[in-house]
Amino acid sequence: MKKILFLLVAGLTLSFFFTSCEKEESFDEALLIGKWRSGTVNFRYNADHTGYTWDTADDVTEEEAQDFTWTLEMSELTHINIGEVTVVPKVYKITELTATTLKYRDSFSVTHSFTKTN
Repeated sequence: MKKILFLLVAGLTLSFFFTSCEKEESFDEALLIGKWRSGTVNFRYNADHTGYTWDTADDVTEEEAQDFTWTLEMSELTHINIGEVTVVPKVYKITELTATTLKYRDSFSVTHSFTKTN
C-alpha cells in the first residue's frame, strides 16, 4: 500500500513539472488601425473601434462593405458583425501583430494571415 501511495504522490508531483502555463501575450491595438488584406479578403479597423470587411471575389467594394465593431483584450480580438437583422460575434486569438503583419487563429484553429496595405 505504501508503494502505491508513493507512486501516486510521485506521479502527481511529476505532473506539476510537466504542466505548462501559456503566458497570454498582449498586443498594441494602435497597430491594428488601418486596412488589411489577405488575398481578396479585406478588413479596415478604425480607431473608434468600428470597422468593415469586404471580399473583392464576391464583387463587393469597400463602399459596400459589412460593418463590425471590434475589441482587443490582450490577444483576444472580437468582431461583432452587424447585419440587417442579426449581430454575429466572432472571436480570434492574435498570434502576431506588427506594423505590417496580422496573424490570428479562429475558433476552429484555422490560421489567417493579413498584410497591412495602408
